Amino acid sequence: MHCHYEVLGVKRDAGDDDLKKAYRKLALKWHPDKNLENAEEAAEQFKLIQAAYDVLSDPQERAWYDNHREALLKGGLSGDYEDDSIDLLQYFTVTCYSGYGDDDKGFYTVYRNLFESIVKEEMEHSRMDNEEEEEEFPPFGDSRSDYDTVVHEFYAHWQSFCTRKNFAWKEEYDTRQASNRWEKRAMEKENKKTREKGRRERNDLVRQLVAFVRKRDRRVQAHRKLVEEQNAEKIKKMEEMRRQQKLKNAKLAEDYKEQSWAAMSELEKELQQIEAQYGEEFGDASESEDEEEVEVDSQEKNSDLTTECYDDLYCPACDKSFKSEKAMKNHEKSKRHREMVVLLRQQLEEEENSLGLNVDGKEDGENENELEEEDDEEEEEERPRQNGHATALYSSASHSSTSKNKKEKKKNR
Repeated sequence: MHCHYEVLGVKRDAGDDDLKKAYRKLALKWHPDKNLENAEEAAEQFKLIQAAYDVLSDPQERAWYDNHREALLKGGLSGDYEDDSIDLLQYFTVTCYSGYGDDDKGFYTVYRNLFESIVKEEMEHSRMDNEEEEEEFPPFGDSRSDYDTVVHEFYAHWQSFCTRKNFAWKEEYDTRQASNRWEKRAMEKENKKTREKGRRERNDLVRQLVAFVRKRDRRVQAHRKLVEEQNAEKIKKMEEMRRQQKLKNAKLAEDYKEQSWAAMSELEKELQQIEAQYGEEFGDASESEDEEEVEVDSQEKNSDLTTECYDDLYCPACDKSFKSEKAMKNHEKSKRHREMVVLLRQQLEEEENSLGLNVDGKEDGENENELEEEDDEEEEEERPRQNGHATALYSSASHSSTSKNKKEKKKNR
């Protein structure tokens, strides 16, 4: 099968006007009426021109043709397509090369030719959108290639390889034979899955090949060994620096301790000499000790004064101390205080009886009189409260009675 673009002699990105001009020009050239001498060849050529223009002039037909161009040119979609790409599986063995030299059968020559062939296939199957900006594939190099400028760039690019083939020849359905749009969409969906599967398998195969080659590449092995040696040297240097730093710190600590101990011993000797001089001049007792004794005496006096002040506001029955006289008086008026006083008196009487002490009748009479006086004082304090409450009740009752009289008078009127 011939390529439609080649038949019309146009580029793959040609517009409608370019297609019309090319078609008219070729139709006039190969029309059977103008080629009577070669009528059969002209008729065959005219049919190809007519078919190419019919496909490329229709946007949908052209889009389908662009997606399946490689498959159509290599056998069509009828199942007789043969993929002529390189079989990469035969390069997953060490028997495909002999030695690591640059001769024809050497490691670097064999795989350099292999990757160049892969690049050529990818460029042939590149899409129309990527033709203007073609991606550059870094070369494989030889045994003497520099690692940073050649080897590292090669493996960095090929380890993330993505094929440009669309794998349209693996599609199972021809969307042109669909009876309706729903069936067409279903066919396109299944065909897309098939194409994606083919692309994924191709990418995985190439990446696995790159990993196989990289593992056996002597340039990579030499660089890895160099890096390990450099890291080992760095680790040794770091350990040596740490050891030297530890020794330096230990020495500084020892020097610092010796100096501090020497300084302290000298200060102790000076202090002892000064104490001996003061002892000879002023005696054994120092002024500082006298001052300390004076301070202690003043603190004790202050504490005695405070305790005396708080003794006046202390309730022995309830075991409580108060800060003001008002608080003390309010406490003495409380019911709890009176109960505690009674309990305290009972306890004291029981203790006196148990000890066999004689208590005069006068004292008992005096205690009873004191209790009666306290009860009289409490009754006097409660009387004004009761009187106030009674007056309030009387005023409320009188007010209610007057209001009732007024209402009755209004009714009578």
